[in-house]
Amino acid sequence: MSDYVGDLDPHQAWDLLASEPDAVLVDVRTSAEWQWVGGADLSGLGKHTLGIEWMTSAGERNQRFVEQLAEAGLGPDTPVLFLCRSGARSAAAASAATAAGYGPAYNVAEGFEGDPDDTGHRGTVNGWKVAGLPWRQS
Repeated sequence: MSDYVGDLDPHQAWDLLASEPDAVLVDVRTSAEWQWVGGADLSGLGKHTLGIEWMTSAGERNQRFVEQLAEAGLGPDTPVLFLCRSGARSAAAASAATAAGYGPAYNVAEGFEGDPDDTGHRGTVNGWKVAGLPWRQS
């Protein structure tokens, strides 16, 4: 896979989404994660987050991922930021999107929940939520 443009921390991601009218945030977590954990709220920017799973809840790679980017209306020159729980799946998604001709593509490196703390819990060390950026649960 080709390399994507680079990693952004959550505040850099927010700033890019705010300053670039065409920039899109794609949350690549599973539908269960979107429903139970919550997600980025871009309504203050007049935008919404696209949910396109990188892996299914069954743990299988979404074979239609690139096709679903096109179905969502992303063009080859659309700045696209990918977000997952911690930055691993989103890095893979950014690479796949770049290889398919989308981008510039970025990875939100800390993800939505961030790295686990000393007790193994996420949402306390870093990530979108810890950064104090807007989010909501459904």
